[in-house]
Amino acid sequence: MSKIVFFDIDGTLLDHDKNLPASTKEALEKLKENGVFVAIATGRAPFMFENLRKELDIDSFVSFNGQYVVFEGEPIYQNPLNNHKLEQLYLEASDKGHPVVFMNHQTMKSSVKHHNFIETSLGGLKFAHPEQDDRFYVDKDLFQTLLFCEEGMEEFYRENYPEFTFIRWHPYSVDILPAGGSKAEGIKKMVERLGFNPEDVYAFGDGLNDLEMLKAAGTGVAMGNAVPQLKELANMVTSDVDDNGIWNGLKELKLI
Repeated sequence: MSKIVFFDIDGTLLDHDKNLPASTKEALEKLKENGVFVAIATGRAPFMFENLRKELDIDSFVSFNGQYVVFEGEPIYQNPLNNHKLEQLYLEASDKGHPVVFMNHQTMKSSVKHHNFIETSLGGLKFAHPEQDDRFYVDKDLFQTLLFCEEGMEEFYRENYPEFTFIRWHPYSVDILPAGGSKAEGIKKMVERLGFNPEDVYAFGDGLNDLEMLKAAGTGVAMGNAVPQLKELANMVTSDVDDNGIWNGLKELKLI
């Protein structure tokens, strides 16, 4: 295998209704037939895209925006959050009325019984409101936590918690990662493991959490539906996810 392609999930592999377009599935099958290594790079937790991995027969992925990397079904890199600092942040967020959802590689738990922001943003990913367990962070490796607050309010946390990186993914929700954590770091681990040359690494994405990934790839491809910042730095912009974006992009790159 001489090349590797990393795909984001939401807005990249999955369309705006969270469905997998037939052309995308066919494109990935052709990629594999052509001897290209296919991997996923997502902000999602592993348990949130198990069915998709099975459907596409993909066993290698970068999850939690780079904090938990699995190669051929085996974890090869784990970068958990600092639990002591996370507790401080959680207690301060509680005082401000900002709930959180704690996540490890197997499940997620909410700090509150119910909150509309949690229901709305996770509902957009087709996930139900998690059960409450406000002590879930104790003695566990957590790779990402979701903070729920309106746009701009994350600046307070950004200023006061340099141990973490904050990436907004929804008008009501922000990913909390270890400082400097990104998909690019996770990709680096997998590329090192496989021994690919940087110019043979391709990445497709659409969101703010794909910026570092597209910069790090030899060829970064932004979806037609990507945020403007991503389109600006991408080597190439393909069509919208709803308009055979993956198929068209891979075709233009002569990978299929």
